[in-house]
Amino acid sequence: MVKLSGKKVIVTGGAGFIGSNLVESISRENEVVVIDNMLIGKERNLRRSMQTGNVKLFKVDTRDIKVVDFKPDIIFHLGMPSSTFMFREDNYRIAEVLEGAISVLRFAYRQGAKVILTSTSSVYNGNPIPHKESQVPRVTDFYTESKVFIERLAELYNKVYGIDTSVLRLFSVYGPHEEGKGSYANIISQFMWSMKKNEPPLIYGDGKQTRDFIYISDVVDALIAATKIKGFGLFNVGTGKNYSLNEIVRLLEEKMKTGIKPRYLRNEIPNYVNDTKADTSKSRLKLGFKAKIGIGEGIERLLKYYNENLWDGV
Repeated sequence: MVKLSGKKVIVTGGAGFIGSNLVESISRENEVVVIDNMLIGKERNLRRSMQTGNVKLFKVDTRDIKVVDFKPDIIFHLGMPSSTFMFREDNYRIAEVLEGAISVLRFAYRQGAKVILTSTSSVYNGNPIPHKESQVPRVTDFYTESKVFIERLAELYNKVYGIDTSVLRLFSVYGPHEEGKGSYANIISQFMWSMKKNEPPLIYGDGKQTRDFIYISDVVDALIAATKIKGFGLFNVGTGKNYSLNEIVRLLEEKMKTGIKPRYLRNEIPNYVNDTKADTSKSRLKLGFKAKIGIGEGIERLLKYYNENLWDGV
């Protein structure tokens, strides 16, 4: 995999779930500036990274990136609302995402920086699996529309201004540091939290819906790998395997031994995403990326993290 060292890096949303894991991975060998409005980001996520002395935190919105006096080589733009429900509650978040992306891309152009942005597998809603980057996104959801817009902006800034831009379509990411996301966290974490509290995990529908779950350390590897791409690139970041929600609950029960069964509720979500599964051939070929952590190992790592750290804080 690609290594990152000796670089000046900005991570927007760097106190959040994915951002803080990325910062922790790169902070020993790079100078890192974190930009986060702290809406769902937590300073405790950066505790270990800050100890390196290479990380500075700016508690500002991504749209205000221009106030940061720092000339980066690379910008990882992760500082965007990351849940369908956030956008259904407030449709104007689409404008927020667009303004943030434009601010980041304009800043990158002025500073001569490369930009890696994160999108979502939700853009494939309505398309058959396995999902390929060539599939045309359908109009299904406010959240996905915001991601389609930033994907096109990234390509446009590459074509008009020559900025190296890559977009990673992340599938269902899970791992440590999701506490700040609360009800917006990945379903694996939500199931785990409920079962630890001796509460039944809630499944909307029959539980046969499937997701391509990818562990956070693999996503960090993909983000770093994207820094080698010249021009514009669009890549899936998943495992190429999917599991039903029923299977996830069974795996959790095997490892946690709680005896708790799920509770099934009526699924009334319009345009619900029934199945996701990444075609990873382009990412393997162009990024040299292949996920390493299987679902069993990923759940064990997540359980170990909470057993050692934060059950009382969830």
